[in-house]
Amino acid sequence: MKKSDIIFIALALLLVLSFLPFPFLDNYHTIIFNPKYWYISSFIKFGILATLGESLGLRISKGVYNFNGFGLLPRAIVWGILGVLIKIAFVVFAVGTPVMLEKLFGVSGAVNSMKANSIFDAINGNLGVTRIITAFAISALMNLIFAPVFMTFHKITDMHITDNKGTLSGFLTPIKYYKIFPKINWSVQWNFVFKKTIPFFWIPAHTITFLMPSEYRIIFAAILGIVLGVILSIAANKK
Repeated sequence: MKKSDIIFIALALLLVLSFLPFPFLDNYHTIIFNPKYWYISSFIKFGILATLGESLGLRISKGVYNFNGFGLLPRAIVWGILGVLIKIAFVVFAVGTPVMLEKLFGVSGAVNSMKANSIFDAINGNLGVTRIITAFAISALMNLIFAPVFMTFHKITDMHITDNKGTLSGFLTPIKYYKIFPKINWSVQWNFVFKKTIPFFWIPAHTITFLMPSEYRIIFAAILGIVLGVILSIAANKK
């Protein structure tokens, strides 16, 4: 283990712990979890934690956390924007899916189960099983409908950053979708990223997300971004 590994681990732990619900952080959390500024907090959480994940993935694949041309700042900006979009997707699917379950599939109590603050409150209201079913349905629909588009867009921005040697000025130039789209390794994107990570990791992981209180869902998703960094590094090494 190198000195840089120790520094990275310490920094990652400090950042993750700062978002967890410790009583002595209540005043701090009233700021970062303030629903009035959801777009700012979502941007910051994903911009920091998911970018840490990408650096970790780079360490696994290349042996370093950053290098000239990697584009750490552009990647953080992309993750911040994606964090805002993920927050919107969370709301859309968390509100719409329970209604769909009740109206189309007759799952009684689906809406009320999600109104409970957490799985434990749902259990106390005799809606524990319904909450689990609903959380799974939310996660499945979100990951089957939203995630492929999200993952493809992220791949395109990633390639755009690489093509512009990681510079901020290059990143701010228009993305040439018509040139980048055909260059994506669709074999890896489909066979690994879509077919394996979505059903076997993201759907179960986000089922847990929607069992949690709503104020902690986006930070949990951002922490999962660290795991995503490792997944991306594996995908990048696949031929």
